[in-house]
Amino acid sequence: MLVGYARVSTSEQCLDMQKDALLKAGCEKVFTDIISGSKAEREGLGEAMQFIRQGDTLVVWKLDRLGRSLKHLIEIVTLLQKSNIELRSLQENIDTTSSSGKLAFHLFSALAEFERELIRERTK
Repeated sequence: MLVGYARVSTSEQCLDMQKDALLKAGCEKVFTDIISGSKAEREGLGEAMQFIRQGDTLVVWKLDRLGRSLKHLIEIVTLLQKSNIELRSLQENIDTTSSSGKLAFHLFSALAEFERELIRERTK
């Protein structure tokens, strides 16, 4: 099952474009949030994570709609992978059900790990 997640930062913004794209991509259920990306607690994302099951794919319009930061995004995808749930981003054309999509995501992961190590070194 394809499960969609859409987010805008303010109530002045409109979810319609993202929701339309997710439905066109085949999502049977779409969860939404109207909240800043800097907020950790997002009710719609929490509901999506509770709803989605092993073998499903979480679909987002763009990766920045899902994670607050690259580190947060990697945490979410790692959680999805542990539950055998795939991720698909429509705008970045990343789909972890394919080998090239997994490669793209692992490149993001490697860069995030490098960034964390640099921060750790600077902190010491």
